[in-house]
Amino acid sequence: MKTVGHVKAVDGITFDIFRGQTLGLVGESGCGKTTAGRALLRLVRPTGGSMHFDGNNINKLDRHGLRQLRNRMQIIFQDPYGSMNPRMTVQAALSEPMALHGIGSSRRDRVDRAASLLEEVGLLSEHLGRYPHEFSGGQRQRICIARALAVEPEFIVCDESVSALDVSVQAQVLNLLNDLQERRGLTYIFISHDLSVVKFMADMMAVMKDGKFVEFGPSEAIYRNPSEDYTRELIAATPRDNLDHIRELVQHRRQIRQSTD
Repeated sequence: MKTVGHVKAVDGITFDIFRGQTLGLVGESGCGKTTAGRALLRLVRPTGGSMHFDGNNINKLDRHGLRQLRNRMQIIFQDPYGSMNPRMTVQAALSEPMALHGIGSSRRDRVDRAASLLEEVGLLSEHLGRYPHEFSGGQRQRICIARALAVEPEFIVCDESVSALDVSVQAQVLNLLNDLQERRGLTYIFISHDLSVVKFMADMMAVMKDGKFVEFGPSEAIYRNPSEDYTRELIAATPRDNLDHIRELVQHRRQIRQSTD
């Protein structure tokens, strides 16, 4: 076969993410947002540029360096059905990454840690012995979140992590991710095609089109006063019930914060 040209999935983007913050990457399918997120974890190998995490050039890490990196950087995938091994119990799914990265002093310790993780994401320790098909989509995504937390990461890429869920379940998972961030001091890249969801989750937002950033800045400012027609089209494409639901979520979180101040 003859190659007639190349397409750059990600082209010339530059950004910083500060510890404890969330950067949202938003755009239509094929805009390059998922490729950008996965490149940070070296799940895809970039052909140029540089990426730095805590002073380390990710592009130059060898196998050992990557293994250490993935102890600190994790990903939550879009599909809670496809990202879990149907033949593994929840206990095995949560214990496996711990064993791989040397977390836990014994098998018993890892089981106890797995039980604590389940409770942290809103499930029960009794669920450890169950298989993926015994859970709903929202419960599976909570398990996937627990699995990402199993190696005690500092940075998580959330790749369309609520797009496969019903709106009501999305709200629960989004609030869980925010609560985990506040408790653990996590840093997120939150990838979505839904600008209203990114606005709810992210401190900063990058709107992507054809592998480039067409707009970058504080999420609230972009949402209220977009400068690009493409961004306005993304906002207009958001279902009305999603917008109303996001507003309710924002108000709910404000009330919670006021009550704890």
